[in-house]
Amino acid sequence: MLDYCIRAAGPDDIDGARAVMLDTVYCDFHTGYVPRWHGDVIDPAAAYLAPARHTLLVALDPADGTVVATGALDSRGPVHPPNPRDLAERYPSGETAQLRRVYVRPAHRRRGLARHLVAELLAFAAADGGYRAAYLHTDPAVPGAEAFWRSLGKVVHDERDDPGGGQGIVHFELAMER
Repeated sequence: MLDYCIRAAGPDDIDGARAVMLDTVYCDFHTGYVPRWHGDVIDPAAAYLAPARHTLLVALDPADGTVVATGALDSRGPVHPPNPRDLAERYPSGETAQLRRVYVRPAHRRRGLARHLVAELLAFAAADGGYRAAYLHTDPAVPGAEAFWRSLGKVVHDERDDPGGGQGIVHFELAMER
């Protein structure tokens, strides 16, 4: 990893973080902005900066200081529906640190940024003391996403194995350092 600055986002980082997130949902996910999925993207300050047990991290380009990567964590577990009921029960809100929005601009990928952001998010969750599990889900259709998360955690549910394939999402649990 080069000399990227990774830090908790502040108010001055919000526009840059939002741009990384929106570019990702449009260019990598090809879904565009979907309010029921991406409400936190429009107002990341309210979603991640205001609540005490939430955080938003940013990585800044050493050349110009722009936000080139994001990683977020909140205390909301997966909701049923659309997620499987057993996951909502296993990872309840308040006890679950859910990793979200771990996104890196294409020109800055393959440099360890995402891995470093995840390590910082897990350290944040462990330091909180109230989380008993770290959870995330990913869309395996996004190139590299499934392999990356498999390298860091264990699959707890693969919807592609469900009758009808569910939403095709893969759900993971990551170990928190204690």
